[in-house]
Amino acid sequence: MSTDSMDGGNADTRPEIEVTENAAEQALSLLEGEGLDPTEAGLRLFVQQGGCAGLSYGMRFDDAPDEDDTIYEHHDLRVFVDPASLKYIEGSILDYEDGLQAEGFHVDNPNVVSECGCGESFRT
Repeated sequence: MSTDSMDGGNADTRPEIEVTENAAEQALSLLEGEGLDPTEAGLRLFVQQGGCAGLSYGMRFDDAPDEDDTIYEHHDLRVFVDPASLKYIEGSILDYEDGLQAEGFHVDNPNVVSECGCGESFRT
C-alpha cells in the first residue's frame, strides 16, 4: 500500500483509507472495462452535499489524480481523495457487498454520527 500526495506530502501523516480486496477487484474490473490504464487512472472517492442527512459519498473514475489529491493504493487499485473530502472520510474502509439484500460499493466510515434511514447520506 502506498499513500502519497502529489505535492510530496509525508505519507506517515496522512489518514488511512483502506480498500478491501473484493472492492479493489470490482473497481479494477470496471476501470479496465472503461478502457482506462490502472497504472495511471483510479477511483475518485469524494463527499458531496446532499441527502437527507446532509452529506453523501460519490465515486467516479479519473484518468489521473489532481495535484492536491492524496493517493492510496490497495490491491493494485489507485484511490484519489481531494483535501476537502479527506477530512470527512479519513479512517474509512471501502468495501464491495454482493449479498441478497444489497450489491455495490459501501463506505464504512468511523466519523459518521448519524445516517439517514436508507443509508445513502450521513452526518459527521
